[in-house]
Amino acid sequence: MDSPSYIVLSRLTAQMRASDITAHNLANADTPGFRASRPVFAEVVTRQGRVAGPQGAREVDYAWDRASWRNLTAGPITTTGNPFDVAISGEGYFAVETSQGERYTRAGRFALGQDGRLVDQQGNAVLNANSQPLAIAPGDTRIEILGDGTVRSENGVLGRLRLVRFENQQALRAEGDRNFDAGGEQPEEVARPAVVQGAVEGSNVQSVVEMTRMMAELREFQMASQFLEREGDRQQSAIDRLLRRRN
Repeated sequence: MDSPSYIVLSRLTAQMRASDITAHNLANADTPGFRASRPVFAEVVTRQGRVAGPQGAREVDYAWDRASWRNLTAGPITTTGNPFDVAISGEGYFAVETSQGERYTRAGRFALGQDGRLVDQQGNAVLNANSQPLAIAPGDTRIEILGDGTVRSENGVLGRLRLVRFENQQALRAEGDRNFDAGGEQPEEVARPAVVQGAVEGSNVQSVVEMTRMMAELREFQMASQFLEREGDRQQSAIDRLLRRRN
């Protein structure tokens, strides 16, 4: 396989990665707090070895799947009426306790666990400002969550939700569809948290945009595949002519 085939193959590999990311975005169009991603591609420029290129010729460019970029635009806030649902209006992440340690999420669809703890949809305990699970006693019936994250009932203040921010949010590593690992970043307390009780932040995925992008990526993949097929035919034709001359 010569350089043109390798170049197109690198483009096909990168296009498959782009299609996978777009499909993942579409699959999470209704996931609370989900953040859409985009692939980041670059060129890898190499010089052909043992070949004297023609004067003025360019070096060989390969597609490089470098990274993924996360869209940090907030999703729409929808009123649910559930007193345990909480949406963040502005920056920040909720902190939850998982089996892998503390993780962070924008998905504020919470519920009351069997042990009285406030938990997320995966059963992870929601943490308070002291990094401890926020518990609600059986006698606490009228739960109110204030704009600064303070949780109280008719019996008094129960605690305050832990809301943190990160200097470089792109460094966060996604775990599943809702949670993030700090990825080496240091969580900082949000100076002025703003939350909304009885509401959930939705996904920031725009389904129409993602469907359009998926169709465009499919056409790109088909074009590269056809080019690779024609390149294979060209090489086979050249080999056939050389064999006929030798015979």
